Amino acid sequence: MSKQKVTKRKLITATNPSSPIAEQFKTLRAGIHFSSVDREYKSILVTSPEPESGKSTVSANLAVCYAKQGNKTLLIDADMRKPTSHRTFGIPYNIGLSDMLTGNEKERQNLCHQTDIDNLMVLTSGTMVPNPNELLASKKMEQLIQQFTEQYDQIIIDTPPILASSDALVLTPYVEGAIVVLRSDKTLKERAKVAVQQLQKTHVPIIGTVLNRVKNNANNYYYYQ
Repeated sequence: MSKQKVTKRKLITATNPSSPIAEQFKTLRAGIHFSSVDREYKSILVTSPEPESGKSTVSANLAVCYAKQGNKTLLIDADMRKPTSHRTFGIPYNIGLSDMLTGNEKERQNLCHQTDIDNLMVLTSGTMVPNPNELLASKKMEQLIQQFTEQYDQIIIDTPPILASSDALVLTPYVEGAIVVLRSDKTLKERAKVAVQQLQKTHVPIIGTVLNRVKNNANNYYYYQ
């Protein structure tokens, strides 16, 4: 089977690592490091209250930052309802996480994709399934994350918005921390509050929030803080 040519999306941390936006991602990575004095956030779940907040962009760029620092990094696209990682990294076929969860043990090593970025692997969401919530909440998912934790220095998991489904919440027992992405001038305060409350009920440590798409009038850049 011949591979289809897929156009990759531009990741600012890879294409322009010295830009102000890329520097904000490095600041985010450093913030996570300094907040982990008492514990190591080796597996981090990234979510948002609602769609179109930029959580997938944040996940991908944060993963690039970790990889460029020399950490063996795995980005997992656990958003089986609206996957993006295969397009972001130009992976022709979206065969990944769901296929590993429904397949056998031997298939696991073959579905993580090496990217053009050193130290960065991507596990796409996989074949569309009717029961993503059940798969993500399964014992097999827990075992998979444990396995990856032994193989990689850093794991970033892109998950669906909290107010759109409970997919992110069922993954919280398997990760060491969570980041909530909010979009400036879009995410309502009440929605953000509800999302954080939902996460708090799971007792997963909330590392912090990322305020996305804040416009800096001085130089017309959008940046992350």
